[in-house]
Amino acid sequence: MSDSRVIVLLTTVADEPQAIRLARALTEERLAACVQRLPISSIYVWEGRVEEGAEHLVIVKTLSARLGEVERRIRELSTYEVPEIVTLETGSVSAAYEAWLRSVCGS
Repeated sequence: MSDSRVIVLLTTVADEPQAIRLARALTEERLAACVQRLPISSIYVWEGRVEEGAEHLVIVKTLSARLGEVERRIRELSTYEVPEIVTLETGSVSAAYEAWLRSVCGS
């Protein structure tokens, strides 16, 4: 196996069409093996004020070797001035799922 680790990346977008566009781009370009999208409500600080709004959480399953490319595509497709890009290390991944993910993402 490669030194590349399985990672989960979280990002948010403003609405469902953007979530679909991002999910399709990442999977069609084989930058991610799976992308999930969920409607959420966020409370956050922006420009010194507490804001609240509807967003879509996008959960990306990929390899650490693809992280730079995934981040680039998120920045290209995001309408946010500061796109959320949070990467989580995986503690354990089933062997079959990891093999499938690696076969899709090419590492």
